[in-house]
Amino acid sequence: MSSEIYDAQKLLAEIGEMDVGNVSLMEVCGTHTMAIAKSGLRNVLPENIKLLSGPGCPVCVTPPEVIDAILDLSMQKNIIIATYGDMIKVPGSVHGENLAKSRALGARVEVVYSPLDAVRLAEENPSYEVIFLGAGFETTAPGTAVAIGAASEKRLRNFSVFSMLKTVEPALRALIADDGFNVRGFLCPGHVATIIGEEGFRFLAEKFKIPCVIGGFEPHEILMAVYMLLRQIESGEPKVENAYPQAVKSNGNPLAVNMIRKYLTLRRDIWRGLGEIDMSGLGICDEYAEFDAERKFDIKIKPPKETSPCLCGDVICGRIYAHECPLFGKVCTPENPVGPCMVSGEGACAAAYKYGGQ
Repeated sequence: MSSEIYDAQKLLAEIGEMDVGNVSLMEVCGTHTMAIAKSGLRNVLPENIKLLSGPGCPVCVTPPEVIDAILDLSMQKNIIIATYGDMIKVPGSVHGENLAKSRALGARVEVVYSPLDAVRLAEENPSYEVIFLGAGFETTAPGTAVAIGAASEKRLRNFSVFSMLKTVEPALRALIADDGFNVRGFLCPGHVATIIGEEGFRFLAEKFKIPCVIGGFEPHEILMAVYMLLRQIESGEPKVENAYPQAVKSNGNPLAVNMIRKYLTLRRDIWRGLGEIDMSGLGICDEYAEFDAERKFDIKIKPPKETSPCLCGDVICGRIYAHECPLFGKVCTPENPVGPCMVSGEGACAAAYKYGGQ
């Protein structure tokens, strides 16, 4: 018997003996969501311990009206949309409308693996305007900042970024203020924490008295983080604990943070399920406005073209489980997604559909 299996059995036994009552915990990372579903962790925890998915998937939190604007932009002449693969099938407010369909209709949509790939695409296609879709949280923001810097140094006038970058803290504050919020502890994202550090989550314990553990991504690491959260709840002593010290430091990555601050600036932004939140998005600094697609192409975010029955907003705010959406597995499947949570490789609905469970 491996030490990991032994430790898991020991942790589960100790969790079962804890006097914590009915407890809801929330993971705030799409990678955690997928790992929890794949490992079947929800199924082995005691019934009084619930794991909920939070707004930790960057594709999922992007609202439909922003996707609508991207789709309209993609159909303009001499435009190349450069994007991560997850965005290709994300629907706008009209079911069936996505970048894959735009490409089938003649739009140039290229999948890239890094923002610098989009910069190279602009160099190789000087007669086209290359627009990189910058989705993500603090984890991917430094890479987008580097791309803007590279384009500036190369004086590439045909490269710009449509920034959909968001920051985690304002979203968690909005979530905590949401009616019906009853999460007792947060499993915080190890990827984001590598950038902003332990300090970036201290507000949860100090202001809101909610336990917080920064966790790794292997099943035994997630289980340890859950155990640590429950131990805090049982003791009544909320704090920030780092269960991922091999990657996360107290102050994070100052170099990456400085890159973000040089090229990007906080702004009001729209989140699926949470609405508009002050200082929650990252736009492009005025000094680099020539690389800001929103300003360059005068993009206006308009109300959704149609009202979708998709409940992804409720899923990523922990209000319901994926399988509780009436569309789940029926109208909405990976082959025919109605909402982004069924599309993204980090989406709660995609995880539940692929691995079963909640």
